[in-house]
Amino acid sequence: MRLLLDTHILIWLMNGDQRLTSQARALIIDAAEVFVSTASIWEVAIKWRLGKMEENPHELVASTGRAGLIDLPVAPPHALVTAQLPLHHRDPFDRILVAQAISETMRLLTANPQLAAYSKLVITV
Repeated sequence: MRLLLDTHILIWLMNGDQRLTSQARALIIDAAEVFVSTASIWEVAIKWRLGKMEENPHELVASTGRAGLIDLPVAPPHALVTAQLPLHHRDPFDRILVAQAISETMRLLTANPQLAAYSKLVITV
């Protein structure tokens, strides 16, 4: 299975946070490939700069590289899929992650139950 991590799942994984469930850990360990979207790094960078998040985006990028996670750039086809998504959820970062999962036929691992309405590719833990 190819797995794309939602931003909060990524942060929990990198910080060893207890909010990352054993089910989520098992899915990450068992995945053939685990991806991190550029959109997640962008989200963290914006929120960090605004003082809404303590996670340093530079350290996050370094730790994802050390962990062997694969970068997934945001590409035009991903952006175009967002135009086809229903408005279940208006957060642009979540919407692009869903679009990337759909475009790349990978599973999106999230703790946000609202995202499950978009696709069967979304795994909520």
